[in-house]
Amino acid sequence: MYSEKVMDHFENPRNVGEIPNANAVGQVGNAKCGDIMKIYMDIDDNQVIKDVKFKTFGCGAAIATSSMATEMVKGKTVDEALKLTNKAVMEALDGLPPQKIHCSVLAEEAIKAAIENYRGTDGKSVHEGCTSNCAVCPHAQN
Repeated sequence: MYSEKVMDHFENPRNVGEIPNANAVGQVGNAKCGDIMKIYMDIDDNQVIKDVKFKTFGCGAAIATSSMATEMVKGKTVDEALKLTNKAVMEALDGLPPQKIHCSVLAEEAIKAAIENYRGTDGKSVHEGCTSNCAVCPHAQN
């Protein structure tokens, strides 16, 4: 059912934890399955992701996709990380069962949510006309 890479990232997840004083934090969740992913990033002045960590509440596939996604963006620029797709995460893990594809979608969304948070606090929001008032933003994850 799961590839060796999925099992490896589930049993030995990379980049687990929090980054104190992270300048980028993103959290996404799926109410249907209960998976919640939180990504922490340390982005330097050159827009390079120097460190990235995650905390995930969910199934083995959710943990594996979080682990793989963090590995894929570490050391990349913010713009490079924004190009990460759930398909790329699945391919890096040698595939996921159809009922677990949503986990790779959450991993992509969590990375992008952290970058949106960074850009909002950095004065470079990805949302046109952003006021950094996420409570009223139509783009905010509720």
